[in-house]
Amino acid sequence: MAGTVRMITTSAVFAATLFVAACSQPDPPAAASDQASPLPPLIDREVFFGDPEISGTQISPDGNWISFRKPYGDVMNLWAKSIDEPFDAARPITADTERPVRGYFWSEDSRYVLYVQDKGGDEDFHIYAVDPGAPADETTGVPPGRDLTPLEGVRAFIYAVPEANPREIVIGLNDRDPALHDVYRLNLDTGARELLIENDVNVAGWVTDLEGVVRLAIRERDDAGMETLIVADGKLDRVLYECDFGESCSPIRFHKDGRRVYMISNKGDDVDLTRLLLVDVETGQAELVEEDPDGEVDFGGTLFSDQTEELIGTKYIGDRVRIYPRTEEFEQSLAWLRENLPDGELSLAASTEDDTKSILAISSDVNPGSVYLYDSANRTLEKLYDSRPELPIESLAGMSAVRYPARDGTEIPGYVVTPKGVEAKNLPTVILPHGGPCGRDIWGYNSFAQFLANRGYAVLMPNFRGSTGYGKQFLNAGNKEWGTGVMQHDISDGVKYLIDRGIADPERIGIMGSSYGGYATLAGVTFTPDLYAAGVSIVGPSNIITLLNSIPAYWGPIRRMFLERVGDPDDPAELERLQAQSPFFHAKNIRAPLLVIQGANDPRVKQAESDQIVVAMRDLERPVEYLVAPDEGHGFAGKENRLAMFAAIDAFLAQHLGGRHQEGAAPAVAERLAELRVDIATVKLPQVHTGADAARTASLPQPDVRLVRAGSRTYSIVMSVRGQEINIDRTVQLVSELREGLSVWRVESRGESPMGSAKDVYYLDASDLSPIRREIEQGAVRIALDFSKDKISGSMAVSGREMPVDVSLEAPVLGGEAALETVLAALPLAPGFATTGRTFDIQSQKVRFWEFKVVAEESVAVPAGRFDSFKIEVDALDDAGGSGVIWISREVPRLTVKSEFQLPAAMGGGSVVSELTGAEG
Repeated sequence: MAGTVRMITTSAVFAATLFVAACSQPDPPAAASDQASPLPPLIDREVFFGDPEISGTQISPDGNWISFRKPYGDVMNLWAKSIDEPFDAARPITADTERPVRGYFWSEDSRYVLYVQDKGGDEDFHIYAVDPGAPADETTGVPPGRDLTPLEGVRAFIYAVPEANPREIVIGLNDRDPALHDVYRLNLDTGARELLIENDVNVAGWVTDLEGVVRLAIRERDDAGMETLIVADGKLDRVLYECDFGESCSPIRFHKDGRRVYMISNKGDDVDLTRLLLVDVETGQAELVEEDPDGEVDFGGTLFSDQTEELIGTKYIGDRVRIYPRTEEFEQSLAWLRENLPDGELSLAASTEDDTKSILAISSDVNPGSVYLYDSANRTLEKLYDSRPELPIESLAGMSAVRYPARDGTEIPGYVVTPKGVEAKNLPTVILPHGGPCGRDIWGYNSFAQFLANRGYAVLMPNFRGSTGYGKQFLNAGNKEWGTGVMQHDISDGVKYLIDRGIADPERIGIMGSSYGGYATLAGVTFTPDLYAAGVSIVGPSNIITLLNSIPAYWGPIRRMFLERVGDPDDPAELERLQAQSPFFHAKNIRAPLLVIQGANDPRVKQAESDQIVVAMRDLERPVEYLVAPDEGHGFAGKENRLAMFAAIDAFLAQHLGGRHQEGAAPAVAERLAELRVDIATVKLPQVHTGADAARTASLPQPDVRLVRAGSRTYSIVMSVRGQEINIDRTVQLVSELREGLSVWRVESRGESPMGSAKDVYYLDASDLSPIRREIEQGAVRIALDFSKDKISGSMAVSGREMPVDVSLEAPVLGGEAALETVLAALPLAPGFATTGRTFDIQSQKVRFWEFKVVAEESVAVPAGRFDSFKIEVDALDDAGGSGVIWISREVPRLTVKSEFQLPAAMGGGSVVSELTGAEG
C-alpha cells in the first residue's frame, strides 16, 4: 500500500547502511562442543548471517508477477515468477556477480523491474531496468538489463515513479555538480533524459505531486533551519513552510486533491513530538491530522491506498509498533489479519494497484519474518515462505524494552536481550550502540543481538540522547555531545544499569557498533577505559575533524546541519572541543583490545578514520586487529566478506570476553578472512606531509574528477622583481577531448606581456588528472615532454638547437602551473586538509616537492567579483625554496581566484600576484 507516486529513493532503499546493513551475514562449519552447557545449541554463523533463500518479495502493480531476491551464482540477485507459479518455477532476472542487488521496485505499468546498484560500496548508484518477461541472454542466463544512468562517479536519486506517466520516472543526478542533484525526467524505454530543473540554488531534495510534477523543494537555510519552497515553472517561488534548527519539518507526499501536502513537523515552542499535518500550498495554512494518541513518541509513518490515494493508516514506534486505521475498510482488514496471523509486528511490503492483493510479513523478536500473500477481496491468506526456515526459533532469546536512569535523571529507553536457558546474572555482555546517530533501535528480530545471545552474551541496545523518535528535546540534547558528553554518558549509564541489576559481569563487558556506533565504541574504550574489556569498531570514525572535512559532496546542501549537531572545525573553540572528543588524539587511554573493520570504498567514513586509530594503537603497542575489504563501502554487503567479518568477531569476543564461539570456517570464508586481515605494521597515517623526504615517494593526492569543468578564465598578473613591475594578461582554458583514444583534459595557458606571448599546454588523463604531455611555445623556445609514472622524456629546442630530456622518476608527478591549479581545485578541500605533491621543474630538470595546506575559508574580492574561497598555503619542501598562497573558490566550478607567490632567490626574489578578471563556463 504505497500510493500512486512511489517516493522511492536510493537513500531510502539503502537507509540501513549503518548498523543493520553493515551486519547482515557470516559462515558455516565446525561448531565448538556445547558439552553440558545450559545454553541452547550453538547456532552456525551462516544461519544468522548467510544469504537467505528468499527475501524482499514484492507483487507487481498489475498483480501478475511475484518478484524476490535469491542467490544466483552465489550472489543475491532478483528473480520473478507468475503469481500462479510455484517459487521453484521462478527465473533469475539479474546476474550481478560482484555485488548483491539489495533494493528494487516495479514500474507503475508492471513492465519493468527497476533497481539501483553501486560499485564496491562507493554509493554512486546507477538506475537499472529489466523486463522480467524478456528472453534470457544465453551468456548470462537472465533477460538483458539496461543501465539507465551510465555516468561514472555520479549518484542517481529517484524522486518519483508517477502512475500518470508510467513510462517515465523523475530522478536527480549530480553529474554537473557533485554536491547538487539536478532534476530529470527519465524515459524507461529509451533511457533518454530531459532536464527539468538545474539545481543552482542549493536544494537538498525535490518533491513531486501525484502526477509527477515537481512542486516543492527542500533547502537548508544559512542558520541550519529547513525550508520547504514552492516550485513554479521549474523555479523556486516562495517559502511554503519552514522551521528553525532543532525542529523538524518535511513534506512526505501530496494529498490526492493536489492542493495540500502532508508534512511531518514539530515546529513551535510548545510542540516536542513530530505530528502529521496537511498544509495548503496556496495559503500555507496547516491543519493537524494526527499525533501520537499515547503522547510518547514522534509520528512514525503513513499507509496510503494505491487505488484511492487515501490515507488509510498511521503508525508509531514506541516500545513496539502501533498501527492506527483511519478508514473502516482498513480497520476491518487489520482486525482480520491480527486474528489470522501469528502475534508479531505486521508490515506491508507491496500491494497491487487495485489494493486487492498485498505482500505481508509478520515478524517478532525471535522470528525474522514469515511472508504471506493477502487477498483482501476474498479474505484469504497464503503463506509463501519463512525468511530463515533453518533458524531454530525455539533457541532464540526474547527482547525486552527497558528504561534506565541517566546520571542527570533523564530516562533512557533501550532494549535488552539475555541468553536463553541461563539466569540473567553475571553474564559476559556486549553493548550495541546504534548508527546514525540520528536513528534508533526498535523491538524485533535483530540478527546481531541473537547471534551474541546464542554465544552467551547479554546485549544492551541503548537509545541514547541524540536518537530520533522521542521528540526534539531528546534529539537536541545530543547536539555536540559526542564522546565526552551525554550521548556517551547515556551508554555508560546503561552499562552501570546492567551491572547494578546483576546482569553484567563488570570484568567482561565489550562494546561494538557500526558507523556512529563504531565511533561510540572507540569513544567508550578511550574515555571510559575502565568499563570495557574489548571493542569492535565497524566503519567507525576516530577523528571527528577529518570526518567532517571529508563528508560526501552530495551532503553539501545539509552541511550546516552537521556542523550544528556535531561541531564546526573552522571555529577555533569548536575545533578544540572536537579534538577533545576524537578518540584518535587520546588513544593512549585505550587499554582494551580493539578489532577495527573498514570498507576501502566507504564514502561516508573514509578508510583514513580506521587507519588513524590502528596506527595510534600500534605505535602505543596496544592490541589491535584490522580488517579491510577492498570491495566494500559503508558496511559489508558481500556474503563472503560478511561471513569472514563475523568469524573474526566471533573469535575476538570469545577471546576477550569469554563467551563461546564457533571454531573454524568454510575454506572460502577462511581464505577471505586471511585476505581481509591487514598487517598493522604496513598501515600508514594518511596525508603525511613532514618534509621533502616524506613527500619524495608519498602517494599523490586523489582528485575528484567530477569537480573539473570545461571553460575559460582570464587573469591579470603583476610580477615585481628588483623594483621593476611586469604586467601579464593570462588566459586559461580547459577543454575535454579525446587524444589517441584516451579521454583527456587539455589545459591551455596563454600569456601576453611586454616580452611577448607564451603558450603552455598540458594534457591530463581525465580519469585521475595525471599529466600525459606538455607543450610550450615562447619566442624561440619549443618544449615537448611526455610523462609516465617513472619517466619524463622529450626535447627542448632553443633557436633551433634541440636538447633531449630524459629524467627518471622515483614516483609519479603532478602537472605544474595551470595543471596543478586544476588538480588542487578537485581535491577535498576543507580547513585542516593538507597533502604533499611533486612537480617537474623544466629549468633545473629536477623534481620539486611541495606541501599544500588549507588554512582558512575567506571571502576574496578580485576584478571578477567576490568569491567565498579556500585559502591554500603552498610551501616548498626542498632547498630551492619558494612559497605562496592560492585562493580557490568554494562553489563549483571551482576557480583559482587569486594567488600570491614569493619567488626564490635563484629567480631574483620578488613576488607574483595573480587575480581573476573573468570566467566563462
